[in-house]
Amino acid sequence: MAEDGAVTVYNSSAITDAKKNPFSLKAGLTQMLRGGAIVEVSNLEQAKIAEEAGASCLLVSEPPHRGISRMPDPSLIKEIKRTVSIPIMARTRVGHFVEAQILEAVGVDYIDESEALALADEENFINKHNFRCPFVCGCQNLGDALRRVREGAAMIRTQGDLSGSGNIANTVKNVRAVMGEMRILNNMDEDEVFAFSKKIAAPYDLVAQTKQMGRLPVVQFAAGGIATPADTALLMQLGCDGVFVGSEIFDCSDPYKRVRGIIQAVRHYTDPHVLVETSCGLEDPMAGLNLGEDRIEQFAHGGV
Repeated sequence: MAEDGAVTVYNSSAITDAKKNPFSLKAGLTQMLRGGAIVEVSNLEQAKIAEEAGASCLLVSEPPHRGISRMPDPSLIKEIKRTVSIPIMARTRVGHFVEAQILEAVGVDYIDESEALALADEENFINKHNFRCPFVCGCQNLGDALRRVREGAAMIRTQGDLSGSGNIANTVKNVRAVMGEMRILNNMDEDEVFAFSKKIAAPYDLVAQTKQMGRLPVVQFAAGGIATPADTALLMQLGCDGVFVGSEIFDCSDPYKRVRGIIQAVRHYTDPHVLVETSCGLEDPMAGLNLGEDRIEQFAHGGV
């Protein structure tokens, strides 16, 4: 493994200049977000509420609209940066390295190469080693996660529901998938790791490193459907380092109380007394967005 970070960084100038963009520095910057909540905001008022509630980072995104979803307006990012003192993250489309160049030039602290936006490249992800800014990427299983780390992702976002419905089932499923594969890997003989890395289509050195560490080489957050302190504590107890909270969380009468409750749940996810206190009196902004009838019927018949 390279001495300058948790992940081997190729030294060829065709891949990266490891001295100019050291992975260890970017991984360290994402480690600073562990044990916190990253809150999605789409305007200045939401940003102020999230900062006051104790968010560790703000994810600036476009307000909901019809049509192609792209990176947020740089003027919105600049306005929020001038107002808040916590780190700023912004989304870029998968494979759109020019959007990433623009976001880095604007001065964001982190870039999220997000499948929540429209795809710019259906085959290729951004070579994240070419950027000074740490990148976040999504995954649904261990193979996804380690492939993104090889490309230079310094944080992994285990992604669930993208619709903003408040349905946490897919997020839990994917977090359990990643954690389950890591438990299988940790119990393997060394000789079996080669075949396992081939099975999940991940680089062998990263698979071996994950086995040695007993966890992913980078910070792992969860995202999708997180709407209550209980949802947050569930994902933290499953092994995540923090959570992403969608902007739909502000669609209630007291968004500060809900955001504050979720942030307290991240910090005290094993303390049921704190979870009781933070869960009391929360209006549910997603009460009408539950499982569809087809999913209810599957559960009724013992299916998944």
